[in-house]
Amino acid sequence: MLIITEEKYSKTIITWLLVLIFLLITMIVVGGLTRLTNSGLSITEWDLVSGILPPLNNEKWNYYFSLYKSIPQYKLIYSDMSLGQFKVIYYWEYLHRLLGRVIGLALIIPLIYFIGKKYITKNYIFRFSIIFLLISSQGFIGWYMVQSGLTENVSVSHYRLSLHLFMAFIILSTLVWYFLNHVRGHRVFFNIKNSYLSIKVFIFLLYLQIIFGAFVSGLDAGNVYQTWPLMNGSYFPDDISSNSFFYIINFNQHSLVQFIHRNIAYLIFFISILIGYLIKKNKHDFLKKHYLPVFFLIIIQIIFGILALLTNLNLYIASLHQISSIFLIIFSLNFYHKSIKPLSKQYAK
Repeated sequence: MLIITEEKYSKTIITWLLVLIFLLITMIVVGGLTRLTNSGLSITEWDLVSGILPPLNNEKWNYYFSLYKSIPQYKLIYSDMSLGQFKVIYYWEYLHRLLGRVIGLALIIPLIYFIGKKYITKNYIFRFSIIFLLISSQGFIGWYMVQSGLTENVSVSHYRLSLHLFMAFIILSTLVWYFLNHVRGHRVFFNIKNSYLSIKVFIFLLYLQIIFGAFVSGLDAGNVYQTWPLMNGSYFPDDISSNSFFYIINFNQHSLVQFIHRNIAYLIFFISILIGYLIKKNKHDFLKKHYLPVFFLIIIQIIFGILALLTNLNLYIASLHQISSIFLIIFSLNFYHKSIKPLSKQYAK
């Protein structure tokens, strides 16, 4: 099942997919920095059309600053903020929203052109239309997230933040998978066969880790227990009562969320070692060159995660921790794709 109707359009489709993937990566990086710099609540209105341009005069800047001054984040945390400082956080959020618009246009305009020229098969017309709907929904989800921090809280809901981030990774992952299908041969992502079950578990844990990483970020849970390998001398955080099951699954608890995030990382690491062992045992040499970058990125992720804690969430290290997660997902998808037998051997590479 190919994306294109004729092979001569292949390079055009590849370029389009790579541009979209690059834009999604940039979007996630900027979104992470927007969160790390506490810039997400700087724009308190959602203007789909008029919000395309930033404030162009002092009157507009003072107006938007006055709106920001009315929310709890300013009153309780940044009451001494100057207009110049406000402009910095405003531009981070503005860039994040602008990228969302650019991504939507970068998908829908070429898609309409390709449909008119009959470059794309009917199956993929439907699939890319779904992706466009997901991208469009991200704007609503993003505003739904921002609203949670405008009235009573000084930051956005970590549940809504997690949904927003997870959706971004789903869109990115889908585009990467379509790209791999196009250049290497069609594979089914939700492959339920038992071959390399460990890789499927590994991929599942990566996405689960994204969710809990967003919980950690949204709750600022990295500000508690800034020690490693133990959490202030204990494996399990001492402020959580293990006698209550409902307390254990209460993901509003900063220490619990950090504990789970740490331990999913350990589990991912050990499963990756198991996968490497199975590749060697089964003599699947064709997977080695795809496995090694994944294992390397896992090590990098863990190191950045530890350093982020030990440096009191240094902005650059915390950002690198988030950025490396993007490439871990991409390289892991490439590895997973390679491990699945293609449906069309003609295009297997």
